[in-house]
Amino acid sequence: MPHAVIVAHGQPSDPLPAEAALASFARQVGAFCTATSVHSATLAAPGALEKCLNRLPEDTTIYPLFMARGWFVTSALPKRIGARNVRILDPLGIDPFLPELVADAMHQVLADRQWGAHQTDLVIAAHGSGRSSNPAAVTEDFAQAVGQLIPFQSIRTGFVEQSPSIADAATGTGQMAICLPFFACTGGHVLEDVPHELNCAGFSGQVMPVISDLPQVQRHIARTLDLI
Repeated sequence: MPHAVIVAHGQPSDPLPAEAALASFARQVGAFCTATSVHSATLAAPGALEKCLNRLPEDTTIYPLFMARGWFVTSALPKRIGARNVRILDPLGIDPFLPELVADAMHQVLADRQWGAHQTDLVIAAHGSGRSSNPAAVTEDFAQAVGQLIPFQSIRTGFVEQSPSIADAATGTGQMAICLPFFACTGGHVLEDVPHELNCAGFSGQVMPVISDLPQVQRHIARTLDLI
């Protein structure tokens, strides 16, 4: 049976909860898989990735649960893998099917609320970066792709680490508004920064689950891993 390891950043200041959360996520994805054994490790947990890979075959596949092909995916991850003969897939955030998968989840929100898309604002809350333009570019590309699938009244992007802020993006939206946390995992930004920014903006709409918690995305990751 092929093996795959889902790798996320984790929480350096407190690695164990994030490690456990990722393991739970891997089990959820693994339940959708029919031909692949799914494992997990965060980069923040000392030695976790190496320990995981050491007990798996050389042809194991790595699935980066990241939103961009940034430093962690292109530098930190390969360094930790070392000379092991593994395959690294593209990160979640640049998967070409992601806009369609998330749009499907958004259609469900609109239907459940009985909102028309043309009367609804979408706020995409993302991480961004003060050092690289790549994360914001990934977010904007995603926003544009979603806009081609669903005719929202407006699509606004806001960031934790750069302008415009999430509060700036969410300001002026009414009750018919959706916020999508454009993050790979639930962590401090999703649990603390995003709610704080939305509260500052007086946001009163619907906040969706983080990207990786959407069933459509979890099933897609499973299908991707089953094809390796």
